[in-house]
Amino acid sequence: MEFVREKGAGLLLCLVLAIPAYALGLAVSIVGGPIFGIAIGIVAALLLRDRTRLAAGIGFTSKYVLQTAVVLLGFGLNLGVIAQTGWRSLPIIVTTIATALIVAFLVSKALGIPGKIATLIGVGSSICGGSAIAATAPVIKANDEEVAQSISIIFLFNVIAAIVFPYLGNLVGFSTTDGGPFGIFAGTAVNDTSSVTATAATWDGMHNLGTQTLDEAVTVKLTRTLAIIPITLVLAAWTAWRAKKAGGSHDGSRVTVRQVLPLFIVWFVAASLITTIAAAAGVPEGAFTPLKELSKFLIVMAMVAIGLNTDIVKLVRSGAKPLALGLACWACITVASLGMQHVLGIW
Repeated sequence: MEFVREKGAGLLLCLVLAIPAYALGLAVSIVGGPIFGIAIGIVAALLLRDRTRLAAGIGFTSKYVLQTAVVLLGFGLNLGVIAQTGWRSLPIIVTTIATALIVAFLVSKALGIPGKIATLIGVGSSICGGSAIAATAPVIKANDEEVAQSISIIFLFNVIAAIVFPYLGNLVGFSTTDGGPFGIFAGTAVNDTSSVTATAATWDGMHNLGTQTLDEAVTVKLTRTLAIIPITLVLAAWTAWRAKKAGGSHDGSRVTVRQVLPLFIVWFVAASLITTIAAAAGVPEGAFTPLKELSKFLIVMAMVAIGLNTDIVKLVRSGAKPLALGLACWACITVASLGMQHVLGIW
């Protein structure tokens, strides 16, 4: 009862606002529910003058509901399928991830961009957009405004990619009879799953390929998503080490296993293993669809909470440099993906 009394009102508000945001995301997939969630949350924040009673529930949603959503993402990962069909894209995935993280580090230093925003944009650009940001934010202790800004920037370049990349594919000469090469490109150079799907489906439609491109792109995208695990572990260890260093060498503090290995990441891995074992035992893939959809809804709900905690004026004023960083990451990932495919003789 105490939980309901303290957090119930804020949780209920996030839930109610998430419903139209989720529905709009389904209707306009190129934008996606998370962006609608942030936008609706920001507008609601402008209308709500006193959020004292709502603050605890909103905070709980932006942190713990978000972590729960990340755990449920694991039920969409069949490690066996990824191992069988994702190997061809692995060198490209590693290259694009490394490129994005290096570019994010260098550009952030050159422009004086705060480290947490740079990390979120770099990870979001290189792995899987909003999902990667959702997993990384609690690990590096990013605040809601940093998360909102990073996801908004990733969204912008997702939309540009979904519109431009099919025409870029024609321009550079991707095969129009085999959807595999462009599927790899879409899966490695586009960030968010919804935009990967839109880009690949557009290519299939343009060249009458059925779902060839889409199937390849989704598999590559799932392979990419696995990078959340090592990236978050490295960031957790780095964050814990920096916290210890900042505390001084004589305070007796030690880096704990829980700091280096956040519990929700352990459950994310466990969910992936459960999916893999169940699939090997003959459980149909559709059995996990409700959990995957619940994960998407909870992410939208968490984004509403993040929007409610966002100062839109501050967000706009501080947006130019992070936007430049997002552009640099996006452009370099695109070039790296095309370059690696050319080197490997995929197209």
